[in-house]
Amino acid sequence: MHNFQQHIIHQNESILKAFELLNHVPETLTLFAVNEAQQMVGTLTDGDIRRAFLAGKTTNDQVKDFIHTSFISIGEQTTPQAINDMKKRGIHLLPCLDDKGCITRLIDLKKTKTILPMDAVIMAGGKGERLRPLTNNTPKPMLPLGGKPIIEHNIDRLITYGVQNIYISVNYLAEQIEAYFGDGSSKSINIQYLREDQFLGTIGALSMVKHFKNPHVLVMNSDLFTDVDFEDLYLNHQEKGAELSVASIPYTVNIPFGIMVRENGQITGLKEKPSNTHYANAGIYLINNKLINNIPKDTFYNATDLIEDTIKRKGKVIDNPITGYWIDIGRHDEYNKAKEIMKHLKP
Repeated sequence: MHNFQQHIIHQNESILKAFELLNHVPETLTLFAVNEAQQMVGTLTDGDIRRAFLAGKTTNDQVKDFIHTSFISIGEQTTPQAINDMKKRGIHLLPCLDDKGCITRLIDLKKTKTILPMDAVIMAGGKGERLRPLTNNTPKPMLPLGGKPIIEHNIDRLITYGVQNIYISVNYLAEQIEAYFGDGSSKSINIQYLREDQFLGTIGALSMVKHFKNPHVLVMNSDLFTDVDFEDLYLNHQEKGAELSVASIPYTVNIPFGIMVRENGQITGLKEKPSNTHYANAGIYLINNKLINNIPKDTFYNATDLIEDTIKRKGKVIDNPITGYWIDIGRHDEYNKAKEIMKHLKP
């Protein structure tokens, strides 16, 4: 996401002012013109200015005389398909407008995979006792991995999927996490903190949020190191009409013996050193907003409780296997494994 203010120019400003602004905007040399009500009225590029000069304009002429008033934008709620269509059309910088026509953010489509209609909650309140002494004075989510904290990898990944509103549940050494990320403005997102006075389990902190902006909420543990495809998770959730989706990882059990197939004490067959693949909870959940009302307030409540309660009332719960890498950094060996993988990833 861009700091969009540097791309804004008033429609009554001069060409000279536009030149000055274009010298300071990054990469995509585009300005967005607004009127007195801060509503977007057009776009302006360096090529437009050159064409204005060829048409006899001077540096004192107003930009409103040669802006493009037929521009492409999106609203606060969009779909992954709409974003894919924009990319196919070669659009790189996309303004997002509110219901009054004012710019709320600019989306760099070169750096953004898609825009998913979801908020996110990152659970970061644990003590990380199995990683001591590393966590004696540092919360586990803030342990360094490839030059930045573990949790920052997850936040940055959410940003590439267009997630703007992130809540972080904090408890142990919370002030370090809050001081590092602040309100999220340094990353052009909104970060709020859910301060647990007592531990509320893996998902109990969601009951502290009065209102989520989007219809879906993604919940994940802060100590995961993964390249999970959030768009795939979302599309699968939508396609199957799920209330709750659980990301899963395959876990294969290899039996080093020949196994007898038995029925009523009789051997009916043999299986030589079989392997069985099971799917384990990956600590990433996509939840329909309305389902959060079922989470009790100020109560220790785990994600597994929500899964079981939803199944009991015949709600639809599905799993979504992760095909890339996934590490739960809960022990020293897992932390070392994550650091080793990090060495081989492209910057």
